[in-house]
Amino acid sequence: MTVSEHQHGPDCGCGHDQDHDHEHEEHVFIIADDEGEEREMVMVYTFESEDNMYAVLLDRQDPERDGVIFRIEEEEEETFLVGIDDDAEWDRVQAIYEEIARAENGE
Repeated sequence: MTVSEHQHGPDCGCGHDQDHDHEHEEHVFIIADDEGEEREMVMVYTFESEDNMYAVLLDRQDPERDGVIFRIEEEEEETFLVGIDDDAEWDRVQAIYEEIARAENGE
């Protein structure tokens, strides 16, 4: 499992100049829930599992609410967030998300 929330530092090797003040761009998506209610969601993590990339999105207005997980797919140089319908795939990525959440909460 790889979590790609990169922490910049003097030895990270990414070439990013950390000695300046700026805001990092948020990746915001408008997602409609099962009732058709639209919510602004912010991508907070991406991770890889079994040769697929996944994104974890949190509600921008209520970040304490449970995250939503989508598979990231690319087609003809465009990137899409795709819902996960397969139960086995969902169980696998949900377990990874729960592990990430526990690590973030220091559990």
